[in-house]
Amino acid sequence: MLHKKKITVFSALLVFVVLGLAAIKPVFQKERNLKVLPKDISDAKLDSIMQTYNIALGVKCNFCHVPMKNITDSLDYLSDAEPMKENARKMMSMVIEINKKHFYFDETVRPEYLNTVTCNTCHRGHEFPTED
Repeated sequence: MLHKKKITVFSALLVFVVLGLAAIKPVFQKERNLKVLPKDISDAKLDSIMQTYNIALGVKCNFCHVPMKNITDSLDYLSDAEPMKENARKMMSMVIEINKKHFYFDETVRPEYLNTVTCNTCHRGHEFPTED
């Protein structure tokens, strides 16, 4: 009788552990809020592209990303609270479309990764496009 209770309790605990693990996303699957860039972009490629935006506009990441609540010195990359983030998406779409329509000669390169026309073409290190 005691043996059956132990097996029942152990089984119930095992079920809760398995259900709990199934409810959690694996650590290696990062959540992303990508609406223009491809969903399958590598972390390295995404970081590289974001760094080129920083340089081309002379800004830091907080230009488009809001701070995380309750975590100092961290940004909430999933949040769309900063209006400049949506503006950046529109600009990215525009650049991708220009490159795809006018400079897409090598079909082995994804149009999102073409860099014939870039943010720097118009921004030249400034937050907003400049003529100088």
